[in-house]
Amino acid sequence: MKLATLKEGGRDGTLVVVSKDLSRCQVVPGIAPTLQAALDQWDDVLPQLAAVSLALNNGTAHQASPFHPQACHSPLPRAYQWADGSAYVNHVELVRRARGDTLPPEFWSDPLMYQGGSDSFIGPCDPIRTLNEDWGVDLEGEVAVITGDVGMGATLEQSAQAIRLVMLVNDVSLRNLIPAELAKGFGFFQSKPASAFSPVAVTPDELGADWRNGKLHRPLTIRLNGQLFGQPDAGVDMVFNFPQLIAHAAKTRDLAAGSIIGSGTVSNKQGGLHGSSIANGGVGYACLAELRMYETIETGKPQTPFLKFGDRVRIEMFDSEGRSLFGAIEQQVMRAQACSTSTLKPSNTGLW
Repeated sequence: MKLATLKEGGRDGTLVVVSKDLSRCQVVPGIAPTLQAALDQWDDVLPQLAAVSLALNNGTAHQASPFHPQACHSPLPRAYQWADGSAYVNHVELVRRARGDTLPPEFWSDPLMYQGGSDSFIGPCDPIRTLNEDWGVDLEGEVAVITGDVGMGATLEQSAQAIRLVMLVNDVSLRNLIPAELAKGFGFFQSKPASAFSPVAVTPDELGADWRNGKLHRPLTIRLNGQLFGQPDAGVDMVFNFPQLIAHAAKTRDLAAGSIIGSGTVSNKQGGLHGSSIANGGVGYACLAELRMYETIETGKPQTPFLKFGDRVRIEMFDSEGRSLFGAIEQQVMRAQACSTSTLKPSNTGLW
């Protein structure tokens, strides 16, 4: 089953069930007005949502409308929790190696995780807005799950059973702000602006054999300004799976239904010139920082710039038959205006 949130209907949008081929959708106000409402009563509404999905896919739905990703907000326009891990330790190892540090051995057994801002996300086709491109705007292609309620101290089995939906993420980072923030010893804040999620979130069963062992085993396709930049496989080199990440987050607290847990930047181990860029026959990257790390290791300094105003990013995942699983995150970097009274008022489009 595939679910999405249209921007219409207020701050939390309107829940729709989406057909498997992403061509049609249907609002379900009699079942759940929003995705959060559905998550709050998941066991009760799941059979009803599944019946709508079946009708959409077999052509018997009577109230279906065309599905347009551009009309979507992130599946959860805001969430009770957004905790992002760093499950691909190769990515962390590269960061530290580029600055001459070694990787502590505990990084292989205890996940890294930070608590991101979840009061507002941006839509999958909305611009990446920033006041200053010199802050080092970077994309981060990731996979994420949405959970049901998870109790404190949940086991791996309980954590796996709590996974309700899977989606993609562009966890936007402002790289040039990160060093000063981390030097304070209190973690990310200004360097992690609002993230964007794929137009559609899907139930794990929709992914078939590609969802196994708590991981999504498909390549993540990233394009920059129309050019293929990366196709790392999300199931490869993922040291911590999603049940492990959920259990880590729930070690000392309960997680409310609607919590989002991210995988961190998808990263595959590579060798050769600049790791293994697409140009050199490799799988490429899911963020610019990783390419810049390889460049620093091999040449002494980074050569590839971060994103500039006007640059376009596209993040998507396809099944084995070439069909888009979640729809595309497709964004352009744009100059933001400083805060004014009008920008503080939420609109029906989901923009601020």
